[in-house]
Amino acid sequence: MVFRTAIRLMTSKKPKPKMKPIELKGQQPEQTQTITRAIFDILKEQGPLTIAQTWERLQEVGLKDLTSKTQMKTVMKWMKERQKLKMICNHVGSHKQFLYTTWFTKENIKPAKPGSYDSKE
Repeated sequence: MVFRTAIRLMTSKKPKPKMKPIELKGQQPEQTQTITRAIFDILKEQGPLTIAQTWERLQEVGLKDLTSKTQMKTVMKWMKERQKLKMICNHVGSHKQFLYTTWFTKENIKPAKPGSYDSKE
């Protein structure tokens, strides 16, 4: 009886399904290239940034091809998948802060002040 229960528990767990690669749909290749170049340049120049900080910098640039923050996040996931960007986890007390940076820059992470782990600095 115990053996049967052990076998049932071991075989009942399904493996995580493989995710298919992200495809950027609804954009011209020129638009995608413009967006990725702008994101890459901002992250290369201004160091590791959060999603919110990256969005603020892109708003300052005034990129007309980028219509929403969701679109930017999708493009950043696509770039991460192709190893153009990497994500770093910065522990701030009991909180985590995820920062994006390029593969080719040094990691000069500034520890965030306690209580200021959101995007406002």
